Amino acid sequence: MGVNERYTQWKTLVPVLYDWLANHNLVWPSLSCRWGPQLEQATYKNRQRLYLSEQTDGSVPNTLVIANCEVVKPRVAAAEHISQFNEEARSPFVKKYKTIIHPGEVNRIRELPQNTNIVATHTDSPDVLIWDVDSQPNRHAVLGATESCPDLILTGHKDDAEFALAMCPTEPFVLSGGKDKLVVLWSIQDHISTLAAEPGLSKSPGSGSFPNKSASKAGGGNDKRTKSPSIGPRDVYQGHTDTVEDVQFCPSSAQEFCSVGDDSCLVLWDARAGCTPVVKVEKAHNADLHCVDWNPHDVNLILTGSADNSVHMFDRRNLNLGGVGAPVHKFEGHNAAVLCVQWSPDKSSVFGTSAEDGILNIWDYEKIGKKQDFTGLKVPTAPPGLFFRHAGHRDKVVDFHWNASDPWTIVSVSDDGESTGGGGTLQIWRMIDLIHRAEEDVLVELENFKSHILACERSQGS
Repeated sequence: MGVNERYTQWKTLVPVLYDWLANHNLVWPSLSCRWGPQLEQATYKNRQRLYLSEQTDGSVPNTLVIANCEVVKPRVAAAEHISQFNEEARSPFVKKYKTIIHPGEVNRIRELPQNTNIVATHTDSPDVLIWDVDSQPNRHAVLGATESCPDLILTGHKDDAEFALAMCPTEPFVLSGGKDKLVVLWSIQDHISTLAAEPGLSKSPGSGSFPNKSASKAGGGNDKRTKSPSIGPRDVYQGHTDTVEDVQFCPSSAQEFCSVGDDSCLVLWDARAGCTPVVKVEKAHNADLHCVDWNPHDVNLILTGSADNSVHMFDRRNLNLGGVGAPVHKFEGHNAAVLCVQWSPDKSSVFGTSAEDGILNIWDYEKIGKKQDFTGLKVPTAPPGLFFRHAGHRDKVVDFHWNASDPWTIVSVSDDGESTGGGGTLQIWRMIDLIHRAEEDVLVELENFKSHILACERSQGS
């Protein structure tokens, strides 16, 4: 089935499969998308921050975009409304709030869990850039505009660090990997404490301090500081033999983290044990590894995604120094390189995977071995554990992010350059809850619904 045929088929199923879907056409592709803090709660929808990027062709500057998004609450949108979106238009649910002119394209965005107004970005350079999005001035991205000034620059890589980037859930630590085969760790806390005694500081709750800026008008000049402060690393970790493609902290420990790379290795590190690997799985996959995620509900489980089209789940209790470590499960539901893996913030056994095939799959490893899928029908062709397939993108799904404030809502972005000749697509979507809820709950609800319909028919017939 071709991409357009698949997309057309998907679109007809939207009212049946989705509780809500917003389709937002992007002029420029975004290589990263992240949810920020929830700003406001209302009866039918909540307003939430959304971080995106614009990867341009150079005719206008590359930007980091802060948008405000209206997230419609579950069971609010009508089915006919969900399917009526214009693929060429911008969604009314997504509004650009602020633009930061980024030095180079934005390859990766990560928010600081302790304060989601502070984000880190990766570009095609050795540095990691830290931004306080609240105090950054709003800019007009016009040709020749000066670049925005990062609040902090993290130095320490010897070569470009383009993709591998993570923020620690428990401490203000930043982790990065790059072409220099290194994994580098910084503490932003060190920077915050040195600034704390200086005058003229703005303080954001829970974040420490960054230099204060005058909020200049959109399109105006940037702040007067021409040079951003920079800090060197806390530690540098050596163990990979090729580019490090992704890094992730252990959700319960600031001292433990993992990394994957083009050397096909999954490496576990512990800062207390020095700067060499604690465990190194030499052949985690049969090709480059692109992505890794650590289960926030069960710290023994780690997911890896690879150019071999598969996703592996490892149990760190089964890994040892000999590099021997067979995955607990192999998930094979993509037919192109896997680009992003992420555990659900809500259910410990659920995770999502996106790939160059334009598909975003949702899996539940607890469903493996069970004979029936969510519909109660046997589907012999569905890979074990796969229970939902989002086929709303026409080209490679480069990033997605579960919404911690609304756990079954996902934002995903595709780079549509190859299929449409440019641009990208941002989609915010939530599958209908009958798909992921416990089967017995769903059957009770459907039975009640059936009784209601029969009662209506009887009353109409009388």
